Amino acid sequence: MRFLLLALLLVLPASAQDTRVVMLGTGTPNPMPDRSGPSVAIVVGETSYIVDAGPGIVRRAQAAYDKGIEGLHMTKLSKAFLTHLHSDHTVGLPDLMLTPWVLERTDPLQLFGPEGTEDMAHHLLKAYERDIQIRLYGLEPANNTGWRVEATDIAAGVVYQDSLVTVEAFNVPHGSWPDAFGYRFTTPDRVIVISGDTAESDIIEQMCQGCDVLLHEAYSDSAWEKRTPFWQNYHAGFHTSAKQVGRIAQRARPKLLVLYHQLEWSSTLDTLLEEVRSEFDGNVVNAEDLGVY
Repeated sequence: MRFLLLALLLVLPASAQDTRVVMLGTGTPNPMPDRSGPSVAIVVGETSYIVDAGPGIVRRAQAAYDKGIEGLHMTKLSKAFLTHLHSDHTVGLPDLMLTPWVLERTDPLQLFGPEGTEDMAHHLLKAYERDIQIRLYGLEPANNTGWRVEATDIAAGVVYQDSLVTVEAFNVPHGSWPDAFGYRFTTPDRVIVISGDTAESDIIEQMCQGCDVLLHEAYSDSAWEKRTPFWQNYHAGFHTSAKQVGRIAQRARPKLLVLYHQLEWSSTLDTLLEEVRSEFDGNVVNAEDLGVY
């Protein structure tokens, strides 16, 4: 039934302000062929707002567009937000910067993220300077605007607003990172909270407060117990266990909890759900690439 619902959501037309959460990638640094790197698209009508740029996200956006998500047409991929600057969340950024431009995007990419985002965008453009020059001044037709990036280092608070959405960034604890963010999207019909990568934190509960969708990372408690002390210490400081996510959700009361960036290791995704459900009595699903919620 769930797969039928997702299929219907992918083909039914959206009204001018219907909001959908489209998973462009649910993966982790582990290179799993069926899961692209972390990336989420909040699509309001035919406008998209992308959170994180893991590997493979542009091709996932094309796949979602091919299945009826008009807001993920290449020319509309022009607004993006980074939760933090770990490579698994950013190595798709040059793809997002340049491929839609090659395919006739004319708007510069508006990019928001923690301190270092402006530097990253600047150096990536320098790295591809020869490519940009050849496309602009060689035989290939190319516009002189779509390759540009308007990058902004942000602090917690409202970081973006237009007629369709208000985007609020909030600090989350992610190990050694001085700045890592989650995001709250408020649209005309839904409130969506995205945890980003985070250790257990009360801020998620505060930002959700009965939100429509809470998208939260998770790792398996039972599999974590089999890890070495070194890795246990790392994951406990950087990420959130499934039971911890369940306790957060039980207090936050989202209408739907969606697990992504799942670390199951020797466990299974079904076990992750069981661990969450041991603490949370609401609706919870495991995200899949190209899932729509």
